[in-house]
Amino acid sequence: MKNDQTPEVTPIPRAANAPRRKIFVRGLMLDAFIGVYDSEQGVAQPLKIDLEVEVVEPSNPIGDSLEDVVCYNKLTQGVKAIIAEGHIKLVETLAERVADLALSHPMAIAVDVRIEKPNAISEAAAAGVEISRTKNLTY
Repeated sequence: MKNDQTPEVTPIPRAANAPRRKIFVRGLMLDAFIGVYDSEQGVAQPLKIDLEVEVVEPSNPIGDSLEDVVCYNKLTQGVKAIIAEGHIKLVETLAERVADLALSHPMAIAVDVRIEKPNAISEAAAAGVEISRTKNLTY
């Protein structure tokens, strides 16, 4: 996310074969003002959000320090902040903003975001979007 609240982040140079890990948040259930239809205006709808972020491990992968990881709690709080900013028309827009948020961390190199609207289609369990984004890394 590139706005007044989030500074530009330069990726930390790492070897292409640097050890990697994935952090994830699955089944994050949040209410959001989202949708383009008249019936979706002014009404919060439930969303189910899954994200998986591929990160380059710190130089000491067992250092046991919160500063050396992508914190899934901070990531969750960031998603909540995006939703709190106000009505978003498209699930795709929200997914892109969540992906930008995740990739703003210097250790993050790729992200998968899946957002489901459980109430979007009465005959379906859910409808939504899934995107994959990769940070442009230069070494």
